[in-house]
Amino acid sequence: ISGETSSAALSRLEWMLNTDPDIVIIETGGNDGLRGVDLDLTEQNIAEIVAAFEESGAIVILGGLQIIQNLGPEYTEQFANMYPQIAAAHPDVIFIPFILEGVAADPNLNQDDFIHPTAEGYTVMVDHIYPFVQEAIARHQETATQ
Repeated sequence: ISGETSSAALSRLEWMLNTDPDIVIIETGGNDGLRGVDLDLTEQNIAEIVAAFEESGAIVILGGLQIIQNLGPEYTEQFANMYPQIAAAHPDVIFIPFILEGVAADPNLNQDDFIHPTAEGYTVMVDHIYPFVQEAIARHQETATQ
């Protein structure tokens, strides 16, 4: 949901779990970073979301993000380290280090706000995440046949 924070995503967790997904892509926290939200809270929210989906039996793909350095190097570094730390704590998670790889900072692939991708930008994103989704599908097929 555009503009959503990790806290808002967490507040919808029960509803999302009720959909009983086999595979879920979690990509949240970018708006937290843009708003300067305490990153301990953001990390806790994302980790809780990841854990809940894992416990439900869903295969989790976690999309990492990066932010511009407008809030200082310490905040930017903590933000950048947050996603790999969550992934490391959940070894079954399929981790995409930077979900906007090939799109971020390219004015031809972003809308005028320079934050949200254009249709062409989303095409690049889909091509980038496709192998991770294929891995998730393969894992799901393996577990379904066991």
